[in-house]
Amino acid sequence: MKNCLIKNSAICLVLVNAVLFSCTSNTKEKMDEIDNPLVQKSTLQYQAPPFDKIKDEDFIPAFKEGLKQHDVEIDVITNNTATPTFENTVLALELSGETLGRAQSVFYNLTSANTNPELQKIKKEYAPIFSAHSDKIYLNSKIYNRIKALDLSTLQGENLKLVDYYLKKFEMAGASLSSADKEKMMEINKKLSILSTEFSSRLLKARKDGALLVDTEIELDGLSKDDIDRAKAKAEEAGAEGKYLLGLSNTTQQPLLAVLKNRETRKKLYEASWSRAEKDNDADTRKIIEDIALLRMQKAQLMGKKNYAEWNLQNQMAKTPERALNLLAELGKASVAKANKEAANIQSIIDAQNGGFKLEPWDWSFYAEQVKKAKYDLDQKELEPYFELNSVLENGVFYAAERMYGITFKKRNDLPVYNPDVVTYEVFDKDGSSMALYYLDFYTRDTKSGGAWMNNFVSQSHYLKQKPVIVNVFNYIKPTEGNPSLISFDNVTTMFHEFGHTLHGLFANQQYVSLSGTSVPRDYVEFPSQINEHAALEPAVLKNYAIHYKTKEAIPQALIDKIMKAETFNKGYDVTELLAASVIDMMWHTVENEADFKSVLEFEKEALAKNGLLVKEVPPRYHTPYFAHIWGGGYAAGYYAYTWSKTLDYNTYDWIKAHGGMNRENGERFRKYILSVGNSVDLNKAFTDFVGHDMEVDAYINNVGF
Repeated sequence: MKNCLIKNSAICLVLVNAVLFSCTSNTKEKMDEIDNPLVQKSTLQYQAPPFDKIKDEDFIPAFKEGLKQHDVEIDVITNNTATPTFENTVLALELSGETLGRAQSVFYNLTSANTNPELQKIKKEYAPIFSAHSDKIYLNSKIYNRIKALDLSTLQGENLKLVDYYLKKFEMAGASLSSADKEKMMEINKKLSILSTEFSSRLLKARKDGALLVDTEIELDGLSKDDIDRAKAKAEEAGAEGKYLLGLSNTTQQPLLAVLKNRETRKKLYEASWSRAEKDNDADTRKIIEDIALLRMQKAQLMGKKNYAEWNLQNQMAKTPERALNLLAELGKASVAKANKEAANIQSIIDAQNGGFKLEPWDWSFYAEQVKKAKYDLDQKELEPYFELNSVLENGVFYAAERMYGITFKKRNDLPVYNPDVVTYEVFDKDGSSMALYYLDFYTRDTKSGGAWMNNFVSQSHYLKQKPVIVNVFNYIKPTEGNPSLISFDNVTTMFHEFGHTLHGLFANQQYVSLSGTSVPRDYVEFPSQINEHAALEPAVLKNYAIHYKTKEAIPQALIDKIMKAETFNKGYDVTELLAASVIDMMWHTVENEADFKSVLEFEKEALAKNGLLVKEVPPRYHTPYFAHIWGGGYAAGYYAYTWSKTLDYNTYDWIKAHGGMNRENGERFRKYILSVGNSVDLNKAFTDFVGHDMEVDAYINNVGF
């Protein structure tokens, strides 16, 4: 579903791929009669969305038509009196709902990346409708029984995997429940869909309204002229002429805290971030969260599970919440110990400067930069001129992909886009054949959700003869007119990370959309993207993209050496804030009795304390009230996935380093075993086939320097 104003443990939201299907010939004839760019299959290359034709008012008619068509297709499967076969049951199910899937794919990307009040209204209206539609399919006992009746001995490969996929999907949805319990499940799902949509709407408002208004430029000491000009312009847009407005990123810590010299301003900005969604107003999310958590527990227990996490992890790599929590606990002890040492180092800097105060969360980034400067002679301001956005993309991300996989890119200016900031490229495979279209949406805006993510407008499928159309969405700060778009190294890592998801989608090589590309377990999907982060620091790659925007000189070797030496700097903080958020998520979703729920703030504090992660100076990466991944995204009882995937990543990167590094040979091997298989094979086996052993926690600990 990103998330990525990333520390080095890159985090993002990968939105769940919308499923695109083909429909029956009779349905197609009816489609031809409807003049709607979402109902008609796009005539653009690879069915890219015709954004120049799509209007807000097209969505409801497309949804209505798509739902009607899908109902007819599902009824045909349900009422088929012929003996169940793969073709007339599972394949028919896989191929149903083309129009609805196409409309939803575009709609949900827009509501995340470029929303408006009308789209938000439609999203709220259709959330319970889509929930009921899904329930009508996956609580359908007749279809479930037809799938169970299949002779699996006659199937193999992707066909067998697709049957297993749908069996699990029906079982986890509740297809085997009694009629009375199905009614209860449908009511729970309806309420959850409404609450989740309301949470997302409130959080978007909370982020916008939570921006910090500053009276004077003196209070912004430490910011660049571009930052100050931008803050002044944003204040003018908000009707506060002569003042300065500092917008919020989606995470607890804010990037500007690293450079703001005025401690009071730092404190105000941090507190604006922390309290954004707990102000007892129409952007407060706490009651919604409490309701969601309770309903999820009830849903899991209706399915015979103790808690939501137990239900949700059935089809994940970890399998059980105990295994996920054990990994978090094993790393937590080491990370907190490291963070405490880092805090002591920072406090010594404060004391040496006669600061006269104890380290607080809003001080950490500012003084950590000074520790880094003292220890490694490395200054973020010294680095940023080398990280110009377009150079990072074309001379870094694309260059690394060509070195490792042989793929190339051509900019396209002829494809319609949904916002003027969006850019597009065509992607070519190593043999020169065209393989995909790739969209990038770089800059933050009030109409965009926080974080960074990858999504498919069109998913790869050999059966449907579809090639991927992929988008990466970011929240970088747009430069003021005439200035270069310079980004931090954390944001460089974000770009490489998100493109790692794109590679997973580009190299998909499956028959069916449901098994294609990134349609894999949550605790596996981040693994390929985390591997691609390492390319950002490959010496040959770094020298190719880190070009000073003024002098045009490549980054000097001395500066590269400093970056490499500082690789494990601040890892105690980075890992601890991530683990804290992961534990908050898991604690909310392992509650087994309603009486054990408490108010949001109290529950979070007790959860962190219980797990040894209540560290005053190191707040969780996401505070419960604005934890979009788990309340509005698809990571409920799944935020541990970033840590699980990172452990897979470090095991794999150790193997790559031991076998020649990130070169073409290893790239081709990674493509073969990991990037191209989607969910069509046993992913544990795919991993062990690549590295030669099971996942080992020591690889994580060693790589972060604990």
